[in-house]
Amino acid sequence: MEIKLDILMITYNRPGYTKMALSRLLDTCDETMRVWVWHNGNHEETLDIVRSLSTHPRFYRLEHSPENKCLREPTNWFWENSDAPFVSKVDDDCSLPNGWAQTLLQCHKINPILGAIGCWRFYDEDFVPELANKKICNLNGGHELMKNSWVQGSGYVLRRECIDNFGPIAEGESYTSFCIRTALGGWQNGWYFPFIHEEHMDDPRSQFCEIKTDEKFMENRPLSAINDNVTTLAQWAERVKYMAFLVQEANPDPRYHSGWRKKIKGVKSYAQRALGIESKWRSAK
Repeated sequence: MEIKLDILMITYNRPGYTKMALSRLLDTCDETMRVWVWHNGNHEETLDIVRSLSTHPRFYRLEHSPENKCLREPTNWFWENSDAPFVSKVDDDCSLPNGWAQTLLQCHKINPILGAIGCWRFYDEDFVPELANKKICNLNGGHELMKNSWVQGSGYVLRRECIDNFGPIAEGESYTSFCIRTALGGWQNGWYFPFIHEEHMDDPRSQFCEIKTDEKFMENRPLSAINDNVTTLAQWAERVKYMAFLVQEANPDPRYHSGWRKKIKGVKSYAQRALGIESKWRSAK
């Protein structure tokens, strides 16, 4: 059977999430898909879970790095070693529904302009139709897409040609910035619509969220929470909602997110912080 899609999961030290995320991912794959796992560090409980699932027919390869290599290096390694026409990454705290990959692959197949298209990790309450409807377009085959210059780094399907033309992810570059480069190069990115929900178990609203107190949150903050100095679960929940708003509000033209336009956005954001104009989520209690 010809392989159509290779999927990477990077694991670290979250055994509970990893067990749910990896077992679910494997069960959503068909015989044309392979799951690769890169494990950062030596957290034995998480490693044991990964190894216990390695006999699944869709589990293809385990790469173990005793040192935490974060995200960029494992992703570039995966892209370099995979020979599939499409690649994906699913985070170790995310769960996807049956058919997610098959739907995205089908959409890709009959819409060759697509670069990175993804599932939606937010909730129905986060949908802002007056913003999103302006960005939703019709595609071949009756498919629809909410256009954007980037998608989040989990639950996406990326066309191999984008990597061949614009990869790997450069040092100091995020997956978001990589997607923007592909969009500037003419590829159309965005979220499949109607949205395919990716359950992000780190979202405080998720029924699977393991973090119930602010103290526990501070001990296990995601990198984005550390970077934005988020210190409470209430702030984190509001920030997640705010991020959903921002991606629906974002201009789908990639030129708006690069060059002088990007610099102007950065200056505006800095000025707002300097003047004490904080995002709503910062005042959440």
